[in-house]
Amino acid sequence: MSDLAVRFTERPTRDGSRIGVAMLNAPKSLNALSLEMIGQLEARLDVWEADPGIVAIWLEGAGDKAFCAGGDVVALYRSLVETRDTPDADRRTAFAETYFTDEYRLDYRIHTFSKPILVWGDGIVMGGGLGLLAGGFQRLVTETTRIAMPEITIGLYPDIGASWFLGRMPSGVGAYLGLTGAQLNARDALDLGLADRFIPRERHEALLDGLAEADYGDRTQRALRAAVQVVLDDQEDRREMPTGQVWPHLDHLQMLVGWVDAATAVRRILDDRREDRWLAANRARLEAGCPLSAHLVWRMLERHAHTSLAEAFRDELNLSVQCCRLGDFAEGVRALLVEKDKAPRWSHVDADSVPEADLDALLAPLWSEATHPLRALGGKTSHG
Repeated sequence: MSDLAVRFTERPTRDGSRIGVAMLNAPKSLNALSLEMIGQLEARLDVWEADPGIVAIWLEGAGDKAFCAGGDVVALYRSLVETRDTPDADRRTAFAETYFTDEYRLDYRIHTFSKPILVWGDGIVMGGGLGLLAGGFQRLVTETTRIAMPEITIGLYPDIGASWFLGRMPSGVGAYLGLTGAQLNARDALDLGLADRFIPRERHEALLDGLAEADYGDRTQRALRAAVQVVLDDQEDRREMPTGQVWPHLDHLQMLVGWVDAATAVRRILDDRREDRWLAANRARLEAGCPLSAHLVWRMLERHAHTSLAEAFRDELNLSVQCCRLGDFAEGVRALLVEKDKAPRWSHVDADSVPEADLDALLAPLWSEATHPLRALGGKTSHG
């Protein structure tokens, strides 16, 4: 297999067109999204969008364990450690600013791409991997799909546009997922609008072959999307789909979270004693998670209940860099992924002890509207 961070190929179609295939090529790290991957993907999308011969894009991960297990947070951690003695805060977080800027720009590009992008969300899809999946025209899940936004375990918060799309789920559900880092299967993903189709894993090659045999008509956006939909109709089979975890608990989750404040929601979830393996795992993750992150989940969903996706990405960039400067991100990554002692020393004992001033400092703007790195994304240039 190629040593490139992303392996690119093109599959010819029966009508003389081509399908662009991009494979994240780091199976040992479960295809963790590196800065190199981000750059290669964006550059190739530029080429493929301008090429009239490319009718669709297929995005997948190498190996049989994960599409993408998340962003390259270890590289972010190392950059912070290497510069921690630097008095200039801008220099300390220069890599973080570059990484998050490029990641969110790529995610937004996928959301707004003019040609159909199909994302094969097989295996683990977490954090930055969900950022890639969420924007696809057709988000494909399988019997092995496992989706989560577990940022509370590393002192971050659900980013990659999640401040926008989690809030568009049934009331309270997005907040619950963000607070607990709950793991979702394919049925959950379809129920919550994170996926479009269930395709059994064994039909991977048959689906690609079907796309190669499709008739893409006059190459208008409508014709391209219609051709893709016909092939997916033929390959989708929901009989092998797992039983959902969220929908059976919907009333209970909404009762737990309510719409009061983060500290109250955390207490309600932790005090819940309903006997269920999924709920218990979620409670345990929240109990060990970062108290500051719990408040950031809540704040960001409030801030983006009525904004555009572009505004959410701009606000997330600000907050993600601030988490590297002022928050618990480095400590969380150290404890979970670097030293692996699983004993993070969070800056606050619990959610009740987080002062508003600390949250306000993290949400303070780093750039003006005119200088924001993501000012070119559609919509307004700041949260407001």
